Amino acid sequence: MISVKASEETRERYVRNIIATWRAASPEQIQRGRTWYCTAHDLASRITKGDARAGAGVLAALSANKSWSENCRLAHQAYETGVPSGHFRDALSKVAKIMAGEDPEGVLPMERKTGMFFRCIADPSDPDAVVIDRHAHDVAVGETYGQRDRGLGSTRRYALLAHCYREAARRLGELPSTVQSVTWVVHTERIAGSGTRGPRR
Repeated sequence: MISVKASEETRERYVRNIIATWRAASPEQIQRGRTWYCTAHDLASRITKGDARAGAGVLAALSANKSWSENCRLAHQAYETGVPSGHFRDALSKVAKIMAGEDPEGVLPMERKTGMFFRCIADPSDPDAVVIDRHAHDVAVGETYGQRDRGLGSTRRYALLAHCYREAARRLGELPSTVQSVTWVVHTERIAGSGTRGPRR
């Protein structure tokens, strides 16, 4: 795992890795990355018949270790049946609370991936939120970890990488979430078929 006490030189290397991945994106990859959270926001609204914030919370709560298509299927199913299923008990408990009307910000871990995923979907124009999943980690550190532990449960490690994405975004004149989603598209397409498990949010 990377050190949570990264030097300024190491942080700069992470920022440059992110920017290099951004610059490697094709116009089509940039377009898909730019629209990813807007599309997810619209989906969240459709699932809940207009309550995008609740839909974003449910999608985020169900996102761990699930492909995006499976994530969406489980969220649709939860609202259609009124009973969340298909995930770990903790995730399903969070979904049930959000579906019952609790504010997702009071249910989800807001300083880590799940909470940030909620924020990006609920408001794609959020100027600060950035999702650090396993792919975002690997883009920043410049190495594909595969199934090795990245330690992203650590709030300090998450904050370190989030800072690097925000700095890269500042230099590029983009939103942090846009930089993350574009580089996510580039990275996951690079590793597709390489023996590394496919894209998961």
